[in-house]
Amino acid sequence: MVHPYRSHNCGALTKGDVGQTVRLSGWVHRKRDHGGVLFVDLRDHYGITQIVADEDSPALALLDALRVESVVTIDGEVKARSEATVNPNLATGEIEVFARSVEVQSRAEELPMPVAGEQEYPEDIRLKYRFLDLRRETLHKNIVTRTKIISDMRRRMEGAGFTEYSTPILTASSPEGARDFLVPSRIHAGKFYALPQAPQQYKQLLMVAGFDRYFQIAPCFRDEDPRADRLPGEFYQLDLEMSFVTQEEIWETMEPVIAGVFETFAEGRHVTPSGSFPRIPYAESMLKYGTDKPDLRNPLIISDVGRHFEQSGFGLFEKIVGSGGVVRVIPAPNTADKSRKFFDDMNNWARSEGFAGLGYVTRKGGEFGGPIAKNHGPERMEELYNELGLGPDDGLFFAAGKETDAAKLAGAARIRVGEELDLIAKDRFELAWIVDFPFYEWDEDEKKVEFSHNPFSMPQGGIEALEEHDPLTIKAYQYDLVCNGYEIASGSIRNHMPDTMVKAFELVGLSKQDVEDRFGGLYRAFQYGAPPHGGMAAGVDRIVMLLCGAVNLREITLFPMNQRAEDLLMGAPSPAELRQLRELHLRIVEPPKPQG
Repeated sequence: MVHPYRSHNCGALTKGDVGQTVRLSGWVHRKRDHGGVLFVDLRDHYGITQIVADEDSPALALLDALRVESVVTIDGEVKARSEATVNPNLATGEIEVFARSVEVQSRAEELPMPVAGEQEYPEDIRLKYRFLDLRRETLHKNIVTRTKIISDMRRRMEGAGFTEYSTPILTASSPEGARDFLVPSRIHAGKFYALPQAPQQYKQLLMVAGFDRYFQIAPCFRDEDPRADRLPGEFYQLDLEMSFVTQEEIWETMEPVIAGVFETFAEGRHVTPSGSFPRIPYAESMLKYGTDKPDLRNPLIISDVGRHFEQSGFGLFEKIVGSGGVVRVIPAPNTADKSRKFFDDMNNWARSEGFAGLGYVTRKGGEFGGPIAKNHGPERMEELYNELGLGPDDGLFFAAGKETDAAKLAGAARIRVGEELDLIAKDRFELAWIVDFPFYEWDEDEKKVEFSHNPFSMPQGGIEALEEHDPLTIKAYQYDLVCNGYEIASGSIRNHMPDTMVKAFELVGLSKQDVEDRFGGLYRAFQYGAPPHGGMAAGVDRIVMLLCGAVNLREITLFPMNQRAEDLLMGAPSPAELRQLRELHLRIVEPPKPQG
């Protein structure tokens, strides 16, 4: 008995099927009328098959009248294409199907956006008609790749001895640093659940409960403003936790998993091999790259040259260094052939980014140029260049000021110079651990010490460090995994000691009672025998984005929101009915209207 819709899918037929009578179903992808002969590309999830109808085919008139994206079932005969018309880019490119009959399953109206082709189209249309957008080749392929990557992650985690456990979605508010999505309780008037920003406390409780190696492809919810590498609302992470481990063991366990996933989907691009991920201290990363998520494909290294300007004819730098500031430099190799405009454009770019400016020195055939070199003097510039290992045709950019500002400018300038000079190797995935993060940081707005990363981390030196050292000098057993300028994972060894936990929170102004009130479940659990434990979470969305070569997370996500956190397809968020509000004991309080 013949299947009512298909004997084969649209990616299956080959030259070995020539002569067969087949049945195919799919979408009319493209149509080409060659004067009495109609060629139709029929598409389904698996591929495209070329359908041919001529004046001898009863299917011609019906196919000719249909709009593209209509769904049809076609019966026909498989024929070999002539050698001149073989399409090597299609799996089915050696054959075509001569249509004997056609049945229309669903007619398409005029399309609000094209499906065939990859042309740019307004985002609001793409999101409102996402079901059409998802038919487009690149996006469709990206989504399939995403599912394969997640499947590969699961297989590798299970192979490493981890077991997947599901943690609750309705939970309590957590201190992850972002706004919670709150869910009102109907049963408990005036009280709210929160959607989890991460399964952090639950996975630690699993370790206390004795499960040892946990992982989960976990949905996480944060009410944050969207950006290109972070979706509004929700995202997914490969979440994991291990008991009785050091941070080195976590790195050694996860490097084969992450490197393996990248190698499987890198399509020949270089991946940093497992076992050789560099381990870069946070302070070193901030100095050399101006960021804690460096792109190591870029060979440029930032240096601190403040000591060269403690006594200098260039008074601005001498004054900055004398008042506690820094001078950082970014090489611009082999720029002797660049005009002064290249350097001036870089300075103008820095100003457009909100900085005071980006100083520079030019050099051609050993001759220095620019105000900094003129005032500092050729002999001192030669000494500086020799220390940096720079050549006679290398330029140099300068970022000077307060350390935080200078590091930020130098980091951004390093990226821009690398891009402008085409120094970044595009066909590589360079992975590295950033380690030894500061446990605390100074909040200039609040004028107080705050956690710089994860408040549940173990401080290096334990409770003694918290009691005896300046908080801003304490490092944590915290680490990030970075790739090509993106943070793709973050983790730590956890603070499983109740007294140490209380002391850590006291230094940011929270009392023991606050700890018990906010993190009561975790704090109580630590009273009853908690193993040393640690873990990390890797961003599934960012990993998929990198491997697919996408520049925006919406290009690897099924049904994303727009930049205003709106779901244009389903119409969310939407007003609640009065009946629903009454059931939840809620009243809408309108925001105050602007004055004037």
